[in-house]
Amino acid sequence: MDEETHHPEEPVAGHVACARCGTTAPSGTPPPTWLCSVENGRRQYVCDDCARSHIRAIESRLDSEWW
Repeated sequence: MDEETHHPEEPVAGHVACARCGTTAPSGTPPPTWLCSVENGRRQYVCDDCARSHIRAIESRLDSEWW
């Protein structure tokens, strides 16, 4: 495959927060269980608890403003 792999950006100010609830990642980088999406050109992370709560909306590819 000739797809380009994009690596996550470095966290801003040394921490990453959930876009839904504001929980911060303990190590300053998102754990592998967190989701990452790009909306309106911005990278957003969603913690595993929020992802579980909204999994149907996420799988349906709805914009986060809808869920």
